[in-house]
Amino acid sequence: MTEVTAAPTTSASLAPNQIWIRTRGLLLALLVLVAAGIALATMRSGDQHGRLDPRSADRYGSRAVAELLKERGVSVHVVTTLDEATAQADPETTLLVASPNLLTPRQQSELRVTTDHSDGRTVLLAAGPPSVGTLVRGVRAESTGPVATRAPQCSLPAARNAGDVETGGFHYASDGLANTIACFPSDGLPTLLLVEQGAGDTVLLGSPDLLYNDRLGNQGNASLALQLLGSRPHLVWYLPSLTDTSAAAENGGDGGDGTHDDRSFVDLIPRGWLWGALQLALAAVLAAIWRARRLGPLVTERLPVAIRASESAEGLARLYRRANARDRAADSLRAATRTRIAPLIGVSPRDAHSSATLTPAVSARLSATGSDPQAVLFGPVPSDDAALVQLADQLDTLEREVRTS
Repeated sequence: MTEVTAAPTTSASLAPNQIWIRTRGLLLALLVLVAAGIALATMRSGDQHGRLDPRSADRYGSRAVAELLKERGVSVHVVTTLDEATAQADPETTLLVASPNLLTPRQQSELRVTTDHSDGRTVLLAAGPPSVGTLVRGVRAESTGPVATRAPQCSLPAARNAGDVETGGFHYASDGLANTIACFPSDGLPTLLLVEQGAGDTVLLGSPDLLYNDRLGNQGNASLALQLLGSRPHLVWYLPSLTDTSAAAENGGDGGDGTHDDRSFVDLIPRGWLWGALQLALAAVLAAIWRARRLGPLVTERLPVAIRASESAEGLARLYRRANARDRAADSLRAATRTRIAPLIGVSPRDAHSSATLTPAVSARLSATGSDPQAVLFGPVPSDDAALVQLADQLDTLEREVRTS
């Protein structure tokens, strides 16, 4: 029977336990990062669920104000498409737009045309620069501010009856527009602006916070919300949705009035995803720094066990061959030969690798018919493996001749 032996393990290969030792730190860090991400996502998964949704009882939902309105005889109808919202706009209806900034320019233009002719009330929550200029002509959204308790400081009956209310967010400027009432000023600009449009009106509310379930009972929030949203017998609560087919009919980005959607791809990414990507990038940088510090520069140390010279030479040769490093292999062979023959011909170790010093001394000890010592000891890099083997034979022959001369 023929005995089959396993291939010897060289210094270039790693045993499974060595691979585990080298990678366990990185795997542990990755596991901790994934666990932390899952835990954070689990804890925060319900925070923004049903944001401004009158059917949601979460802290950021608006079910409380919807129930209070129903008790006062106001019907609340939730819609998620622009066609549904515009179809129900009439003098007996209040149209609340939860996130105007999510509407495309074409949707904003269509919504403005509808509200201008509906003679009802339109309430825009946190309408910023991407939408307010189109939805309400002559009004600009300026800087934003924190939500805080503010006094009405205006003649609007709903605001005066509510008293102090938690408002903030966007500040609005009307540029001298007639038939406007500015309330709850912050830094000289209102956070609530009512613009009268014929028989109807539009209410700009800089922040929707007073409609949240957890804030409705604070200060005069409930009073202002009920008066703004309950002035008509019907309330249409419009929650813009990504499934709205009207958002896809953009005709190349044209908003219908000559405007174009200038929002970039990054602007369309939810803020939570951007923060998650930033955290992953930071974790990757920290892991790279940690691994770089662990690797560090190469150092010389004593081996814990004795290794035979033949095994060391074989392992080094395998590494050179795997890397196709004939230049390094040839330099190593020539340097070792020069170091050994220099003392034999009276050349100091300092000049052993100097061609001008070593070559004449070697030539004086060799016969004229021998190989050229300059080409053997300081020649070019071998072109292939066969040339490298030939160089090794020539070096052995040269060293043998020097020793026997």
